[in-house]
Amino acid sequence: MLTTEGPDQYFSEEHVAMRAAMRKFVAAEITPNIEAWEEAGRVPRETYRKAGEIGLIGVSYPEELGGLGGDPFMAIAVNEEICRCGSGGVVAALGSHAISMPLVVAHGTEEQKRKFVAPVVAGEKIAALAVTEPGGGSDVAALRCRAVRDGDHYVVNGEKTFITSGVEADVLTVAVRTSDDAGAGGISFLIVEGDTPGLQRTALKKMGWHASDTGHLVFDNVRVPAENLLGAEGRGFMAAMLNFNNERLMIAVQAYIMAEVCFQEALSWARDRQAFGKPISQHQVIRHKLVDMAARIDAAKTLVYDIVWRHARKLDPINVHVARTSMAKVTATAAMKFCADEAVQILGGMGYMRGTASERIYREVKVLTIGGGTDEVMKNLAAAQMGI
Repeated sequence: MLTTEGPDQYFSEEHVAMRAAMRKFVAAEITPNIEAWEEAGRVPRETYRKAGEIGLIGVSYPEELGGLGGDPFMAIAVNEEICRCGSGGVVAALGSHAISMPLVVAHGTEEQKRKFVAPVVAGEKIAALAVTEPGGGSDVAALRCRAVRDGDHYVVNGEKTFITSGVEADVLTVAVRTSDDAGAGGISFLIVEGDTPGLQRTALKKMGWHASDTGHLVFDNVRVPAENLLGAEGRGFMAAMLNFNNERLMIAVQAYIMAEVCFQEALSWARDRQAFGKPISQHQVIRHKLVDMAARIDAAKTLVYDIVWRHARKLDPINVHVARTSMAKVTATAAMKFCADEAVQILGGMGYMRGTASERIYREVKVLTIGGGTDEVMKNLAAAQMGI
């Protein structure tokens, strides 16, 4: 690729050192095990503990909770390196905390942070976010899972689906309706422990992301201590919206790195594969494909870096930041889709075989154009923020 990996305007020496440590960890602990984890349908808990020890899980969390207190570009460096393993399932499994626990850090009490966040950061527990329901995902204001106050507990009834780490999770941050108010005003978050009676969990089978579990959850008169209410009752909608924004940026990071993995595999194959008397990388049509791939990756990565850099300096109003983040997700996932398709084409028959990163990523493309907000939702959101 055209970009360098040394210190620059985005990444300091500390960032570069962390990147090197994470690359070494991924090469030793993750990449060799992907096929086995895909077959098992899960990442072993021991890997979470190892990820916690090296700081992979805690990179963005406060030091008082066992994290590293890293800035946004430290988080990007770490996320880029884990994504280089080429398995979205592994990334989703080890990263499900990143869409669940930030809500607790931002809105929770000190006791909630100590009890729920610290063990997740250490890799001792697995966390999941439960928002999506059978009747809808991005339309959070329409959710129906109900929590009714009963003394010092809430009684929760309803369903959640497509929940990443939903089966394995020890701690779930669950969006519920706590009042009869229609729309956003009645939304709250509860922290639900995975072994709570009445919580039923079923694993779902998927096109891709085989190394992560995805669950369907049923809450049947689940009693949750009122002290597990996250923040103020009825104030969960805005918290969810802000959480979505960071999730979408990290999806964009995952997408352009997965695209880069496809590019690197296709380039290596093209240099080795002989056809008509020379490596296929010397044929003009293949060279053009590779350049087209590199251009899309560079555009997506540059857009994400600029968005994060400007946001850290408060250079853009929130509507501009939200609009550009939405566009970054669409741009990056489109790059991933294009590069996965072209890589499989360049690899030919080998690209259709299980065992290549490009084949795996090809199957995983669609989930990133859906999860965190579909392309269509992202474009509508960007348009609204732009006043279109």
